[in-house]
Amino acid sequence: MQVMSFSTSRETIIEAESSLTDRYQTTVPDAVRRALKLGRRDKIHYIICANGDVVLKRAMPAAQEEDPALEPFLSLLERDIEAHPERLRPVSVGLLTKIAALTEGVEYNIDEPLPEED
Repeated sequence: MQVMSFSTSRETIIEAESSLTDRYQTTVPDAVRRALKLGRRDKIHYIICANGDVVLKRAMPAAQEEDPALEPFLSLLERDIEAHPERLRPVSVGLLTKIAALTEGVEYNIDEPLPEED
């Protein structure tokens, strides 16, 4: 198994190789496991690009796909809105302007999990 890493101006890239067994199984190289923080029994998500490139990501466990607090929070919010519609206020242009200024240049992916420190 050959592992090679190098840096570009934006990110560190790890290249690794592994072989397929007769049953089409492979071992995920240690460098890849560490980079993706994979543990035993974790699932891997593959994205196949039109040009043949493959993106390998750590799949989110089913337990993490749904936030257990989301449904109770939305129910509470719904009951509060129904009981007190007079409390609803439109978002002001000033607040939208402030949000835009605070988030200018910030890149994010809404589908990507937050880092551990967040």
